[in-house]
Amino acid sequence: MISRRCLLTIVLGNIVPASTARAQQRRSLSDPLRLGVDLALFDSGLAKALLQGFGRDTGIAVLPVAAPALPLLEALARGELDAALSNAPAAEAGLVEQGLAHDRHAVAEGDFVIVGPAPRGKEKDPAALAGLRNAAEALFQLRSAALAMPGVVSFMTAADGSGTHVLEQALWRQAKLAPAAPWYVVADPKGGLIPQARARGAYALVERAAWAMHGGAPLAVLVDADPLLAEQVHVLRAFRATHRAGKLFVAWITGPKGRRIVAAQRGYRAG
Repeated sequence: MISRRCLLTIVLGNIVPASTARAQQRRSLSDPLRLGVDLALFDSGLAKALLQGFGRDTGIAVLPVAAPALPLLEALARGELDAALSNAPAAEAGLVEQGLAHDRHAVAEGDFVIVGPAPRGKEKDPAALAGLRNAAEALFQLRSAALAMPGVVSFMTAADGSGTHVLEQALWRQAKLAPAAPWYVVADPKGGLIPQARARGAYALVERAAWAMHGGAPLAVLVDADPLLAEQVHVLRAFRATHRAGKLFVAWITGPKGRRIVAAQRGYRAG
């Protein structure tokens, strides 16, 4: 029978020396790796699957912190987190350029979609977005419909600095619009964007994989396939935090085993 010590050596031998791996495992029990995870990546199950696989292979404890990407990246820059899984590429690149984060690598690719009231037979959704392939044009059309039909058409935003919200803001800029109440509705941060949009029957921009886990009637995917809706997921580490398992985590999550787990998750491809 192979002992746990030998098994750990076999699993990690190509990443770090066995003695280093065993030391990291012992330390992690009282000092887990603090990993920030954007809300959509947490809701979709991607982070959970990766952390379960990493834990099985290494025995190293990871403390996930689920929150919107931008606040997480700010915490990473301050050294309050050791690493992050984020889907806000521009903000991540900015931290790297400032020397506040490093070891940034692609983990997964996915996409975002615009959801809204599901068409019924030959009857279109109220804003007639179904089938459109240009997200910015769809938002322009949605805003026109919302002004023409007060109380019938609304758009719900997370407004929280998540990767989803960052992209949504970029799409409004692309459409040359500044969305405003009453048709532009801010979700309660405690309730989750997808459940609240479904309860209200509102249009929303959501991550496809998170939608696959929590979406459904009375809403449906209406707009997708626009290159602007592409999602890039990266892992990166803080310069101001030097957790001994950080380098190992990045190596594992971007290695063959991490890539296989990503590929098995609905809505994602290995990055």
